[in-house]
Amino acid sequence: MTGGAGFVGSHVADLLLARGHEVAVLDSLDPSVHAETPDYVDRRAEMMRGDVCDAEVVTRAVRGADAVSHQAALVGLGRGLADAPRYALANDVGTAVLLRAAREAKVERLVLASSMVVYGEGAYRCPKCGARRPGRRRYGDMARRIFDPRCPACGVPLEPLPVEEDAALDPRSVYAATKVHQEHLAFVAMSEGGPAVTALRYHNVYGPRMPRDTPYAGVASLFRSQLAAGSAPRVFEDGLQRRDFVHVRDVARANVVALERDEPAVGAFNVGSGDPRSVLDLATALADATPGGPSPSVTSEFRASDVRHIFASVDRAASILGFRAEVAFAEGIAEFAHAPLRQSVH
Repeated sequence: MTGGAGFVGSHVADLLLARGHEVAVLDSLDPSVHAETPDYVDRRAEMMRGDVCDAEVVTRAVRGADAVSHQAALVGLGRGLADAPRYALANDVGTAVLLRAAREAKVERLVLASSMVVYGEGAYRCPKCGARRPGRRRYGDMARRIFDPRCPACGVPLEPLPVEEDAALDPRSVYAATKVHQEHLAFVAMSEGGPAVTALRYHNVYGPRMPRDTPYAGVASLFRSQLAAGSAPRVFEDGLQRRDFVHVRDVARANVVALERDEPAVGAFNVGSGDPRSVLDLATALADATPGGPSPSVTSEFRASDVRHIFASVDRAASILGFRAEVAFAEGIAEFAHAPLRQSVH
């Protein structure tokens, strides 16, 4: 497992070990990500410190493996193009090095941690024109608090729908572009004799061991950090943008389901809760679960690159993988409000 000391990877490793598997973890323990070596990494796993871009280390790591769980990546929006070389190296080149080593070692199966960011905006329907894909939102509209996309044909506000796996890919950030490329590299490698690929497109994952307030943290972690500082969660736009918040235990279970199947499930699968909520719902639930927590502040701030609505259709994961999320939103957020987070790096 690459990235097995990280947020999602460590939970996947825990579950695999609990189910009796032998797990070898490869993690760079990058000091810009980990302020210290995490104490939550299960000592039953064989721990190897190394970078996925180091061909010699990766070749040694995959030797004898039945399957590879590829969780290592730089994540989040970061600093845009300023971070582009780092993202492309870690995510794209690192994946290419891993795929070459996996093919040479005759690894049979690879489960890839992908992301819902590959879609850009989610799916939409115009009540007049039917299914429509909006263009990028315009700065002028957002400055006037017009946040919802409109039909490119008739101008009517579009109705958001769950996004399905066959939707066109439209990455809107450097990170998103690297996740698309990871998928493409993996499926090309499979066609050239590499391992069978299951790409799991995670939606908004939250839970214990998330990194604290950093430019790379998810919105749930940012709200948690603001509340811990006694500040109101700052909610951008009008707070009504919809996401699919899925607990990390469910994400770990989706990985294990994919790894343990008798036959690999080849293709891409959304991993979400199937229960879309607004960002304001998230902020409110966290504030309510925090003693003395101030109510969210809806600021009308915006980032023109942000998508408005993106939430998962979970039908394919249910019918083919046999996976459905089990942690309810209220239960998961109540736990997350007090769960340990990974120490931030300054």
